Amino acid sequence: MMRVIEPGKIPTRDLHQFLLASVSPRPIAFASTMDEDGNPNIAPYSFFNCFSSNPPILVFSSNRRVVDNTTKDTLHNIEKTKEVVINVVNYSIVRQMAVASIQFDSEVSEFDKSGLTPLDSDLVKPFRIKESPVQMECRVNEIVPLGEHGGAGHLIICEVLRMHIDEAVIDGDRINPHKIDLVGRMGRAYYTRASGESIFTVVQPVTQISIGFDQLPKTIQQSSILTGNDLGILAGLKAIPSAEDLSKFQDREEVKLALQKLKEDRESGIRAFHHLAQNALKMDELELGAALAFFPEQ
Repeated sequence: MMRVIEPGKIPTRDLHQFLLASVSPRPIAFASTMDEDGNPNIAPYSFFNCFSSNPPILVFSSNRRVVDNTTKDTLHNIEKTKEVVINVVNYSIVRQMAVASIQFDSEVSEFDKSGLTPLDSDLVKPFRIKESPVQMECRVNEIVPLGEHGGAGHLIICEVLRMHIDEAVIDGDRINPHKIDLVGRMGRAYYTRASGESIFTVVQPVTQISIGFDQLPKTIQQSSILTGNDLGILAGLKAIPSAEDLSKFQDREEVKLALQKLKEDRESGIRAFHHLAQNALKMDELELGAALAFFPEQ
């Protein structure tokens, strides 16, 4: 049973939480700005992402407060100066970021309150955050108001002028996700840490045409053992395993046992092969897993 949510028919604060908990985890833009008098401000925003690499464009949204429809210092500063530094948030600074999210008065420095260190930028006036492993100096190209009421966003389109990346998080010419240890925002007070066991890979060549789900035998499509992810891996194969592919593994003891079950009872034999295929796929043994899944179709 699905709950149906219609915007406009529930309070904005509730819709806000349903949206945030559904569209998550979200990266966090730790935005550093400066007002026209030179007063610095830092604030985190999780309505944020990278939208282009040529030109390099970052977009984040500074929303009107739901409670009283007021806007934040970040928006005021950007409207005045058209400059911002986007700093990323990793696990080592997440609690300091939380302090910076408190609604201090405009004249109060979040750098002072959070204990984070302001670092001079090269091309823009706002400071970088020294403790952030990636700092991006940006020019604001456009601000797009998305509404006039509490909860409405202001889409801030930023062009990256210069990046600063801590060498400690780089392997060769790529950022190591375990070393950068980023944090993502979810709904309410929930966050997620993007490193360690939470990191996994999905290798799927996009220029190589796959067989697709529709070409899988019905016994695989309707399997009570294989999961949607298992089926996705098999649907991503470039070709259905041939008889030669299958024969490579027929002398394995576990395959012989599954074949015996298949002869005695087709349904239990298919389940046995699907269990073996699933275990192989979990171990990233794609050729073996594919062969075992298709074995009963010989």
